[in-house]
Amino acid sequence: MTLTTTASPAAAPPGTAGASAETRGLWLGLLGVAIFALTLPMTRLAVGSPEAPQMGAVFIAMGRAVVAGLLSAALLLVRRAPLPQRADWLPLAVTAGGVVFGFPLLTSLAMRHVQAVHASVIVGLLPLATAAVGALLHRQRPSAGFWLCATAGTALVVAFAVLRSGSAGLALHPADLLLMAAMLCAAVGYGFGAQLSQRMRADAVICWALVIALPLSVPLAALSWPRSPLPGTAWGAFAYVSVGSMWLGFFAWYRGLALGGTVRVSQMQLVQPFLGMLAAVPLLGEKLDAVSIGFGLAVLATVALGRRMPVRSRPEPPAERRTAAP
Repeated sequence: MTLTTTASPAAAPPGTAGASAETRGLWLGLLGVAIFALTLPMTRLAVGSPEAPQMGAVFIAMGRAVVAGLLSAALLLVRRAPLPQRADWLPLAVTAGGVVFGFPLLTSLAMRHVQAVHASVIVGLLPLATAAVGALLHRQRPSAGFWLCATAGTALVVAFAVLRSGSAGLALHPADLLLMAAMLCAAVGYGFGAQLSQRMRADAVICWALVIALPLSVPLAALSWPRSPLPGTAWGAFAYVSVGSMWLGFFAWYRGLALGGTVRVSQMQLVQPFLGMLAAVPLLGEKLDAVSIGFGLAVLATVALGRRMPVRSRPEPPAERRTAAP
């Protein structure tokens, strides 16, 4: 299955096709990020708080995977999509492990204990993590300056988490560790998904990842089904994270990564913490204080600076080169 992403040489001067593809990739990446930005506030709305719990963390994580998985199966059947190639099944499983199981489950567990504004700053770690995974998978060699910015951004995120943990001494809240682990899962899932999107339709990547997850997500969702009635707001939030965050957002996101490159397009996630914070104010009645804004801007600065650092490509051995199927 081949994706045509650039114009032919006769249709555009040399170099303009690549620039156009990168620009489209950045815009599609921004669209995906805008959809993802509501994930944490909506998850918080669905799971509630320790004092007033609503949906269980396992149900919201696995239930959303089931809804999106069934939609994916229907779409693949309507399109009569071919089965992935044998070499694609393992990357699809890794993608599913990161974005279907790891990220949703870990964030759902964490969001019952921290506010969405707080969690949105932790998400500031994701662009650097995604760029790092993408550089490894695409055989790129970031400069020392890139890694220096990555370290500085990580230190700021950890400092914010410690400051807001409410614990005596330098101790992280367990929810902060869950959120950081979720960022790693998402980065790995994004990286492998972007790699697959070079040779598969971008929407097919997330659809197949969701479908192969159904044998595990269906029983887990059934076992964790809510036992008591829930307000409509909880079900509305669940619908959003199922259809928007778990499905439609990835259509734009993986397509953007394929067109513009993982390392570059991943930086569009810079706006995600701020969009998440802004959404948490009207949705959850949370307050946006100066400390959260300050740390968010500082993380933004480190990642923006890291994006300007050179990233060199390593020569790929001829035996490892792959071309898209005709």
